[in-house]
Amino acid sequence: MILTGGLKTLLPHVLRRIIQCNRLSISNTSGMVEGYKQANVVILHKSLADDFEKFCRANDGPLPLLYRSKPGDWKCPSLSSDSDIRTDCLQYRIYEHGACTGSLKSLKEYSEQLKDMVTFYLGCSFSSEKAIQNAGIPIRNIEQKRNVSMYKTSVPSYSISTFCCNLVVTMRPVPESTLEAAVLATSELKEAHGAPIHMGDPGLLGIQDLSKPDYGDPVHLHPGDIPVFWACGVTGIEAVINCRAPLAFTHSPGCMFITDLKNDNVTVRSSREVPQVHCISQDPLHYSIVSAEAAQKIQTLETLIGIDPGDRGIMHLRRQGELLKACLSMSHARSVLITTGFPTHFTYEPPEENDGPPGALAIAAILQALEKEVAIVTDQRAMNLNKKIIEEAVQLGILKRPVPLLSYERESADSALMFLCENGNPGRPRFDHLIAIERAGMAADGNYYNARKVNIKHLVDPIDELFLAAQTIPGVTTTGVGDGGNELGMGKVKDAVKKHIKNGDVIACDVEADFTVVAGVSNWGGYAIACALYILSTCETHDRYLRKAVGFPHLSKKTVWLSALPSVTKEEKLLKTLVRHGVRSGKTASLEMEVDGLPFYNTHSLMIEKLL
Repeated sequence: MILTGGLKTLLPHVLRRIIQCNRLSISNTSGMVEGYKQANVVILHKSLADDFEKFCRANDGPLPLLYRSKPGDWKCPSLSSDSDIRTDCLQYRIYEHGACTGSLKSLKEYSEQLKDMVTFYLGCSFSSEKAIQNAGIPIRNIEQKRNVSMYKTSVPSYSISTFCCNLVVTMRPVPESTLEAAVLATSELKEAHGAPIHMGDPGLLGIQDLSKPDYGDPVHLHPGDIPVFWACGVTGIEAVINCRAPLAFTHSPGCMFITDLKNDNVTVRSSREVPQVHCISQDPLHYSIVSAEAAQKIQTLETLIGIDPGDRGIMHLRRQGELLKACLSMSHARSVLITTGFPTHFTYEPPEENDGPPGALAIAAILQALEKEVAIVTDQRAMNLNKKIIEEAVQLGILKRPVPLLSYERESADSALMFLCENGNPGRPRFDHLIAIERAGMAADGNYYNARKVNIKHLVDPIDELFLAAQTIPGVTTTGVGDGGNELGMGKVKDAVKKHIKNGDVIACDVEADFTVVAGVSNWGGYAIACALYILSTCETHDRYLRKAVGFPHLSKKTVWLSALPSVTKEEKLLKTLVRHGVRSGKTASLEMEVDGLPFYNTHSLMIEKLL
């Protein structure tokens, strides 16, 4: 038997010849013939071949098609010069009517059946291992002399005819400090599955126990390692199982076909396309990916809204990068709850100001366009007013459809948990993300104050409790948008509020959000969030990560998303609606076309134009 020592440096045709002679003591080809492409193998009856090719094209993350043979052709001239697919894999599996009925070292005894069968060669993540190592990142499974870990996920692939299955992934532990390097090293290696499709908690993929892979071997994580998941060609095996073909063959997972093709050292085309990695949640641990170009555009939005037209000192509250992280989190969310409403004008009816609702509706509109569930929670006393505003927003074309309107009252110690989760079960949250925009926030003494230090607690329902409860629910993240420090979520910057904002020692909100978006006017923060979500949705790097590299890019919906963004015309009509309902400017209590004492025309209208 030949041992593994020198196999890394062998030429592919030499290793295939050794495999043909069945003289190897290895159980997988990870780390073999470094720098050359390896391939997953699926062999099907010719009647299924066209549909399987379509399935591969529709799921090119896990199934990058390198070559499709003609029926009965055992060679693949574009991948290797002297190969024979019947003998050149370490081990094969045979499937009959969807059941694995055995493992084989050779398919020669099935030569007659193979005359009517087509072989698909699909890209493999083993091909990217050298690039990962060249980036200074250890390959733990090679260090531990094990096959890579492979897991079935809860992520459905894009179905074609009888081919349907959930995505299968490989997992490689990567030191946290090198996550971005791992993404960069693999992102352009499309034929080796490209960039990771998930980084962080395996439970977010439906994987319950990393120590029990569905294929391959368990691989030990070192302290500081993060589980990083790439799409895997074993997805093709799962599709073969589910289609229940009378007869099919595949490689045995980890026992790949070695090609003669070198992995070209691909470099990212420009600095704009360099992927960035950002942590968007600690519980569960979750990282996201975005292109440098998209991140820079969102940074520009954050800078635009950070001006201080009221000279309040908000520049001391700003935290760079919060807009990007907040919107990355929202982009991954399935269901979002928004709250707004600041009853600063306690001597008027209604007491609400007109900063907040327009920003909230701008966020709701883009979330609707992105096909996410969205609801608004507000004070019970303001339900009728908000219902009218939402109805008119639909008529004005700001919203595509009405947003469900909810109220929250504290009835017991677990009211917030019951509101946020099905039957109060933290494992079944109704919402993934909570957004507060210009929402009165509770101060350290339990009261709610406007900017003039007047206590308006009697007008405010305790929606803060939802944000406090969210801190205890895994998978629920929160964002606070404000312009003065007394808004819900601004607890994250309360020390700066107390130090730099007038009356800050009294009015500062004590309730934190995970992300704090500070703007000169809170509505601007809402508009910026809408624009940032549009930028993320049109970012190919982020879109691929979001859909886990299965299915087709969502960029065809760009026109729908664009039409959902705020515009000067929409916001002008909405402000007129608010004025008609008696909703006043925050600073002056005026019923004119102004917000926070600033004229709509040539101030707010210009900001909207800049953001767009």
